Amino acid sequence: MEQTITETVDAIVEVMATYGLDVVGAIVILIVGLMFAGWAHRTSLKGFNKIEKLDPMLRGFFASIIKYFVIIVVVLAVLNQFGVQTTSLIAVIGAAGLAIGLALQGTLSNVAAGVMLLIFRPFKVGDFIDAAGQAGTVHSLTLFVTEMNTGDNVHIIIPNSQIWGSAVKNFSHNATRRVDLVVGIAYEDDINKAMDSIHSVIKADDRAHETPDPLVAVTELADSSVNLVIRVWCDAGNYWPLKFGLTKAIKERLDADGISIPYPQHQIHMAQG
Repeated sequence: MEQTITETVDAIVEVMATYGLDVVGAIVILIVGLMFAGWAHRTSLKGFNKIEKLDPMLRGFFASIIKYFVIIVVVLAVLNQFGVQTTSLIAVIGAAGLAIGLALQGTLSNVAAGVMLLIFRPFKVGDFIDAAGQAGTVHSLTLFVTEMNTGDNVHIIIPNSQIWGSAVKNFSHNATRRVDLVVGIAYEDDINKAMDSIHSVIKADDRAHETPDPLVAVTELADSSVNLVIRVWCDAGNYWPLKFGLTKAIKERLDADGISIPYPQHQIHMAQG
């Protein structure tokens, strides 16, 4: 038993004596290399940010490419430390490209989708979009993922392939947007008076565009109300402030003019037997 333990210890010592320096060197190369990759990413991103003509989305994308390139070089250096012939390894990887492509199908599809997003540019950094079931302001586009911040400041990371494979709504693309509201008035109220009141509220708000003309029209004779549709154009940045402002102002103006906004009602007729 003691002889077995001694032989095991001797074997471990021999292995450490033979490969110990290689292991330590590989660990040092890996740690320093990863730190350098992070530094290269931050430094290149700062450099790209100084180039005003370079699109913000391209800055993050190019910086991420530099980072992953450095990581690949580090991995090859670590393998070389253990005596692995990197040239032969690259040749083997090239020969096994199909198998690697199948194994990394999801990862490679994210890279391909990232490239397609850069080419077709359905959005840019700073745009508010709805894609892959998530809505938020685009923060960055990297080699594998797109990062967004929601309206309540939650950070979302979405694989590029999911965005490229889905419909993208870009709320910031056009300079103007249309605010749509529906207001119900009672059947007993004067429709023309209600429409004039709403028009006056719209005209008093400087955020509402005069062209195209604001629209106020009867859209439906509902069960409990006559519904009026209101359509007003504004600058894209004023969409929500104008919508909230008009909703409040229209309600206050209709109340002041004696026009009611009814709630659903049901009439019940009791039959006596």
